[in-house]
Formats: sequence, structure tokens, C-alpha cells
Amino acid sequence: MNQELEKLVRKYPELNECTADIQYAFELLTESYRQEGKLLLCGNGGSAADCDHIVGELMKGFTLQRPVDSQFTQKLLDIDQYEGSYMAEHLQQALPAISLANHSALMTAFSNDVAADMVFAQQVYGYGQKNDVVIGLSTSGNSNNVLKALKVAKAKGLITIGFTGQSGGKMKELCDVCICVPWQETLDIQERHLPIYHTLCIMLEKEFFQW
Repeated sequence: MNQELEKLVRKYPELNECTADIQYAFELLTESYRQEGKLLLCGNGGSAADCDHIVGELMKGFTLQRPVDSQFTQKLLDIDQYEGSYMAEHLQQALPAISLANHSALMTAFSNDVAADMVFAQQVYGYGQKNDVVIGLSTSGNSNNVLKALKVAKAKGLITIGFTGQSGGKMKELCDVCICVPWQETLDIQERHLPIYHTLCIMLEKEFFQW
């Protein structure tokens, strides 16, 4: 078992049954990033906040430093010999991730003008490209707007990953892999989603930036 997964299970023994799915999600995300894909995330309420949280861990250094490479540093110096070094020192390499829950103008416009339950689906349709991954977070596994986004993702040939609770809901059969934590209450499920996605972010960071 991966070292980070072992740490997760030591802290949360009940998540041992999720480790195979977490490992598979890691492999899918790793392959996506190696093929220059990006991650799109959607969820409601606390799960929307989790989307933002995941983006924050992937788009900058989390547990490791991620300095830009010397070639990019030189390009910045060629553009501005005075500020180039400062900019290079204060940039960090990123794993591209976008929270679809955070686009208020688009979301309110689409909800008002077209259909509120199709907002995430529209974003996946507009952003989604070959090799991208869509993560849907829903404690019930039945959030209508998340399911529609995942269906559009499948239609576009994107990889789909679900985070949900014990039953998995409709999401379980729809996603390429669904991480179903063994709890039923919303707060209990969300409390376990956080250490799982932290673990995934650490695994990805080490895979791409631990030299």
C-alpha cells in the first residue's frame, strides 16, 4: 500500500475499505496530468467548499516546494531582467484544477436564463477537453446538478471520479471510480472526504514534484 494511504488508514481505520478506490483515483489523475489534462470539480454547499479546497492544494505548493524550472526562469529574465528573478522565485508549479462552484456570474446567468440544474453540466461542456478529469462531490450521490455534469463528462469522453457516502447513490454506477466513505450522515461523510482528498493531493504532489 502507498505510504500516504497507510498514514490515512492509521488515522481513519474505517477508510481501509476505500483504499483501492483512492489508489485508482490517483492513477487516473496521474495519467490525466501526464497527458496535460486538467481537473474540474463540482459540488454543492460544503462540497462546493471542498472543491475550492482541493484547487488550493493542487494549484500551489502543499507539502512540497514547487519551484519553476530554469528554462522558464530564463524566459522571464529575457522579458524583464529586473523583475524576472522575483517573479520566478514567487511562482510555483501547478497541477491545473478548476472549481466549477466558484463562477458566480456564469452560474447566476445560466441559472436565470437557461436552467439551474444544468450549470455544472454547461461548465463541463465548455471546459472539458480530452484527458480531463471531472470530480463530483455529493454526500448522497444523488445531487441532480452534479449527476448531470458527470453525464456530460461521460458523453465527452472524460474521466469521472465521485466522492460520496456509504450507498454511493446514482453516482456509484455513473463514475469510473467512486469513493464511498462508510458513513450516512452528511457531516460524517464530509469529515472523511477531507482527509481522503488531502491524501490524494499529497500523493499527486509527490508524484510530480518530489525530486
